[in-house]
Amino acid sequence: MNLNPFRFWNRKILSLILFLSLSLVGASPLAAQTAGFAYVANSSAGAIGNVSAYTINATTGALTPVPGSPFAAGSEPSSVAVSPNGQFAYVANAASTSNDVSAYTINATTGALTPVPGSPFAAGSLPVSVAVSPNGQFAYVANVFSDDVSAYTINATTGALTPVPGSPFAEPSDPRSVAVSPNSQFAYVTNQGGNVSAYTINATTGALTPVPGSPFAAGGAPVSVTVHPSGQFAYVANQVSNDVSAYTINATTGALTPVPGSPFAAGSVASSVAVSANGQFAYVANAGSFNVSAYSINATTGALAPVPGSPFTAGFQPESVAVSANGQFAYVANQVSNDVSAYTINATTGALTPVPGSPFAAGAFPVSVTTTAPASSCKHDDEERDRDGRSDGDEQGDEGHKGHQKHGCHHSG
Repeated sequence: MNLNPFRFWNRKILSLILFLSLSLVGASPLAAQTAGFAYVANSSAGAIGNVSAYTINATTGALTPVPGSPFAAGSEPSSVAVSPNGQFAYVANAASTSNDVSAYTINATTGALTPVPGSPFAAGSLPVSVAVSPNGQFAYVANVFSDDVSAYTINATTGALTPVPGSPFAEPSDPRSVAVSPNSQFAYVTNQGGNVSAYTINATTGALTPVPGSPFAAGGAPVSVTVHPSGQFAYVANQVSNDVSAYTINATTGALTPVPGSPFAAGSVASSVAVSANGQFAYVANAGSFNVSAYSINATTGALAPVPGSPFTAGFQPESVAVSANGQFAYVANQVSNDVSAYTINATTGALTPVPGSPFAAGAFPVSVTTTAPASSCKHDDEERDRDGRSDGDEQGDEGHKGHQKHGCHHSG
């Protein structure tokens, strides 16, 4: 029994005032403290793996484990991606005992993962990379041993995956990485044999059709591909030739043309490439030299120029790099040291400075990292874009989509 009703109601009134104050400024306490979430796929060397989840401190970039982390995945999870609205996460499980994709809903407040009903979903043989189209409608998985790409439609309510008619789609040999252009019109897949396949995406079904001239030549053992937020350029990390192939993208056909000066030198065993959400900088994780190469991007040509101080030290065998949605921080998954290196990004130069407390512990053999903004922020962006009546089919829609990408709801490498 409450023996002091005045104190009880006084406390209620103070709580109400605090709630209204937070509502008026348009932010929750969590939103004020976090720049979103980070997810790391821990491959566990062929055993049953998991996903480490972290909140990102908006001020420092430091990582704090999400309650309940790590979250169970399949056998040897090799890649993690999130939907652009921050609601779902997908993990490609590469071992033959799995050969599937785990799907999760993301708790918008905590970042915790809950398996989607029906998960995991069947993929091809040795699925090593998963990507979600920026419009949130489709997911694509590169399967190494079956030499193909599995394509799925994403249930907007549940996050469940349904195979696209005609899936899987054949690949030349040993596909290693898949990425989708910001307008969701094109998909790109690196092939270990030394080239990049390009496809047009059917806007209704998600089906893939090879672009004329595909595949396009790359360097030695291309293992990672990403597309510039403007949709004008693509970048490929070549693991054996230790460099980055850069291309301009034909806006109509999706075809690739080498950027003048390409390829650009990287470190030893270049394993992953990512571009900042504002499109100014590119980062490459070098698994053999234990560092990260940083570049400024020429906005006109797409050419790469090393950032002063590059390369920057990472952990033992860095396999994956990602940039936070707000563009302030970079994260690198270090496979052998079982941790994540975190850096602040100099907004002017692109240089990297270790975040206090870095590196942050991960699970066994972390091989992939991605980030996402809080789901509430992504939802707000999507609603704003819908109110503006933008579409990818006209100039206004393209510019609006570029702005959405610049703000960024997720970014992975």
